[in-house]
Amino acid sequence: MKNTYFITGTDTGVGKTLVTASLLHLAEKQGLKAFGLKPIAAGCENTPDGLRNEDAVLLQAHSSIKLPYEQINPIALRAAKAPHIAAAEEGRRLNLDRLVGLCRGTLMQPADLRLIEGAGGWRVPLNEFENLSSLPLQLKIPVILVVGLRLGCLNHALLTAEAIARDGLPIAGWVASGIDPQMDSVEDNIATLKARLPSPCWGVIPALGEVSVERVAGYLELPGSAGGAPA
Repeated sequence: MKNTYFITGTDTGVGKTLVTASLLHLAEKQGLKAFGLKPIAAGCENTPDGLRNEDAVLLQAHSSIKLPYEQINPIALRAAKAPHIAAAEEGRRLNLDRLVGLCRGTLMQPADLRLIEGAGGWRVPLNEFENLSSLPLQLKIPVILVVGLRLGCLNHALLTAEAIARDGLPIAGWVASGIDPQMDSVEDNIATLKARLPSPCWGVIPALGEVSVERVAGYLELPGSAGGAPA
């Protein structure tokens, strides 16, 4: 599916949503039509409009193609925990085929760029048999890996890249996300990642005191977009 990417991370809390929203912001600045999806969101609050997740709302706000919230986040779970556990607590069971169908329906929307943000890291369970990593596999879309820069990130990044490759999907690019301002040897770690990860770096986000989509977008690039949509 051309110009469509699945965004995963080395763990939860590494900046996937911020990177996704920032890439959408870049796309809009470059005149591209784009939208982001967060098919499963665990950690939703009751609002007058129904359950809402702040990450999904952020993607909606920075998508130049405006979609109904229910298309951006079709599976909204209340508890902020592993999706299959949060779903079980609500008497629900997540299903890969249904998730694939929901995403395919929305991905039919014409766009220059479509981004699908995962939940947590790569190997997040959907149920006792299926994993969320099977979603991009079924959709046949490449992956963007967000690496949270902290102690242990080299192991987490390389293991995640190995798992993605073993599943048969390419990593289109990766982003270094500064989540620990106290991390030592940041540049050495980034150099190791650039040498060992089998894809280009789309940006290095330093540990920022004040974070905004617009500010983070300044540290990223959207490869292939100078002359049109990404390849």
